[in-house]
Amino acid sequence: MPGRTRPFVAAAALLPLLALTGCGSGDPAEATAAGGSPAPTADPVAAVHKVDSAAALLPADVRSAGTLRIGSSVGAPPSAYYPNGSRTPQGQDIDIASAVAKVLGIKLERQDASFETILPALGSGKYDVGTGNFGVTTERLKTIDFVTYIDDGQGFAVKQGDTSFGKKITDLTQLCGRTVGINAGTTFEATLAAQKGVCAKAGKKPYEVKVYSENGATITALQQGRIDVIMSTINGLRYQAAQPAAHTAFLGEYHRLDVGFAFKKGSKLTKAFQAAVNELIKNGTYDRILKKWGTTGSAIDSSRISPPEHA
Repeated sequence: MPGRTRPFVAAAALLPLLALTGCGSGDPAEATAAGGSPAPTADPVAAVHKVDSAAALLPADVRSAGTLRIGSSVGAPPSAYYPNGSRTPQGQDIDIASAVAKVLGIKLERQDASFETILPALGSGKYDVGTGNFGVTTERLKTIDFVTYIDDGQGFAVKQGDTSFGKKITDLTQLCGRTVGINAGTTFEATLAAQKGVCAKAGKKPYEVKVYSENGATITALQQGRIDVIMSTINGLRYQAAQPAAHTAFLGEYHRLDVGFAFKKGSKLTKAFQAAVNELIKNGTYDRILKKWGTTGSAIDSSRISPPEHA
């Protein structure tokens, strides 16, 4: 892939600052090398208890085994990261998954994995469920079922002080003649590839896309002038821009996407997970988790199974 690279030493210091929809480093050593930012101390998951009506929706063999294998992409806050050098991941996705497991009365056998490997691994049976801030798209719905738990999406960020794009990027023609940094296998990569002809239609030079395998490398490329703009998640870029060390500015939302637990198509686990998420919304745990991670602007009213992609 064009621009695919390994992280630089400088990138390690910035790894915790960028979270991606459907992308993140699965290597704990790389994340812990960054030190990480302190995690909030609130523990809204502690008071969660099993709800029999939701647990009853699990397949009998799962209820008997009491465990599920979860492939988890751990990259950066607020989604999932390793704070302060810890090897125990924390973040919004971690809390929601843990709370769902408690409602269902099961344990999650978590396996860290890079984003691009998780969805194929669901189909092969390596994992029962996947998390990684996966956005619901029409293309993914062909092979994956989702249980939604938040509404995030795509946005842009630039180097702090860069006013060349204006205050917001709302149209991809604003990228024409510029270089965009993204991470591999993400919805951003798919969006930019699908719309690559917009600049020619507008009589402008095409945008160039550089794909990086690590979050920190993308930020480093921005600071070093090798890319002009980052395309990533709304929540991740907002969080990043609030961190002084990142020196970035958020340029607004481009396209909202539902985000959810991922399952192989036809999985019998979706109804139970939907019921569990809705229970968390009903009893207030969901709201407390989002407040903890500063993502209340992405709250949903109820969980859905494989909804269509946002128009």
